[in-house]
Amino acid sequence: MIANYDILVRLLAAAVLGGTIGFERERLSWSAGLRTHMLVCVGAALFMIVSAFGFSDVLQDAHTVLDPSRVAAQVVSGIGFLGAGSILMRGEVVKGLTTAASLWSVAAVGLACGGGLYFAAISAAIIILVILAGIKPLERMYREKAQRRELRIIASHAQLSPEMFNALLPKGTAKVKQFVLKPLELMETDEIIVTLSRVSPTSPQFQ
Repeated sequence: MIANYDILVRLLAAAVLGGTIGFERERLSWSAGLRTHMLVCVGAALFMIVSAFGFSDVLQDAHTVLDPSRVAAQVVSGIGFLGAGSILMRGEVVKGLTTAASLWSVAAVGLACGGGLYFAAISAAIIILVILAGIKPLERMYREKAQRRELRIIASHAQLSPEMFNALLPKGTAKVKQFVLKPLELMETDEIIVTLSRVSPTSPQFQ
């Protein structure tokens, strides 16, 4: 059996690392934020401690064999219900997958803290933070570039407004980012340049 101070250190390490990752989600106002990630990480660490050291008295019996990894395996699968609770579907857009993945990852950090693998836990927490906070701007830039389309429309004068154009768009397919109308003197027509964002690569309307 490990010493009480070692147990406390492992649980505190899990709370700090889980809270560090949870703070990144909290600043974006996700439902699974600071406290949720801390609780998941500390709980996973405690499960690991109980699994590894909680049955030391029973193991003294020559006929008793226990596998500490079984509890860790159950944590990995059991944490899925929390992840599922953080996933939302708004129209045709799924939100919360990254938060669900961060909960799943922070459970692994907690298990590492519970097992005393501090280097692995700290390294994983840093990598998770880099993925959540550092790569997101690059991901946003790529999506904006890949999901942007520009349309040039010639229409009769005052026959097409932003509201009318929005009504013509299939629901949940794209969003109007810019609507520029330039009146043309010839034949009383307007040149309209529409910039769309969030266009799905598979949408045939905007190919």
